[in-house]
Amino acid sequence: MRVAVTVEQFWHPVPGGTARATHKTIRALQRAGGIDFIGIAAAHPDGMEESELTIPVVHSRLKRPFLYESWLRLNRPRIQPLVDGCDIIWASAMVPPPKAGSAMVSTVHDLEFLDHPEWHTTRGRSFFPRSFAATKKRSDIIVCPSQTVADRCLRAGLSSDRVRVVPWGVSAFRVDQAEAEETRAHYELPEGFVLWVGTLEPRKNLEGLARAMQMVDAPIAVVGPDGWNLSAEDEILAPLGDRCFRLGKVPDRDLHCLYSAASVFAFPSHAEGFGLPVLEAMAQGTPVVTSKHTATEEAAGGAALLVDPNSPDQIAGAISSVLADDEMAARLTAQGLDRALEMSWDATASGYAAAFSDAIS
Repeated sequence: MRVAVTVEQFWHPVPGGTARATHKTIRALQRAGGIDFIGIAAAHPDGMEESELTIPVVHSRLKRPFLYESWLRLNRPRIQPLVDGCDIIWASAMVPPPKAGSAMVSTVHDLEFLDHPEWHTTRGRSFFPRSFAATKKRSDIIVCPSQTVADRCLRAGLSSDRVRVVPWGVSAFRVDQAEAEETRAHYELPEGFVLWVGTLEPRKNLEGLARAMQMVDAPIAVVGPDGWNLSAEDEILAPLGDRCFRLGKVPDRDLHCLYSAASVFAFPSHAEGFGLPVLEAMAQGTPVVTSKHTATEEAAGGAALLVDPNSPDQIAGAISSVLADDEMAARLTAQGLDRALEMSWDATASGYAAAFSDAIS
């Protein structure tokens, strides 16, 4: 089977979880064998500066904005002349190319732009609804990382026979504790710190967490790139003073070490399509506090403390409980490790392979 997969998100200024999950899924599918991948991206004269992609990539002559708009508005250019034939087009970031005879599988990561346009940029509020409309029209199968997103797709008019739920996975390895401590020391973090990881954007609810941390006697490390509509250093995190450590984006290996070194991972997002950091923290044995009634509750699978993301008091209470109760922390660690073992990238690959076969048939 030959699959052409859109990988332009790897060049986005903030690739985020969509690029990370796509990369891990491709690697797992390569391990399983039977699929020949080729990546599709826009024009990039300087090439890819950094990437872990393990597949060849061909580039359109159009730069990203023109390629995306041409795909959506004009249903062109076709990708088939670039890839020398393909059985499946996998629109991995919900920007569907022209179908042009190939079967198409699209990943819909979330639909929050329909429910909360205020959480998105002006460009996003215009672009994403049009992209989803094209996705509905062109896709044979639509894959969602959680039942939460799948249910929202059904409410948006998709028929259930076209929707599949394929959760993301996590790599089941634990970093060495000595390495974790070295990393903590490298970033000059005190012991007993709370960790948050994500792109700085409104739906991640860093503001609510910051308010909660004013009631918690512990330092916090904030990891992740700048996004939009937030000024973390100034208005949101400033009240925490020198208890807040803003680390920005860190290398993957350091990130896993920071998960391991943290006493609590706090992720009280208003909404997520899945919540990959929840599983990544669990895989390192770190107790997790996250939001109820969201996809992160689904990802956690009963192995986290759940809070109302709109209640700083609840967030603070849950974090403080874990910090003060060693028995509770140990229980959450054990439950989280078990949950991480259940959620493998090989299982994700199996789900996508089935979706590709369904699309063809």
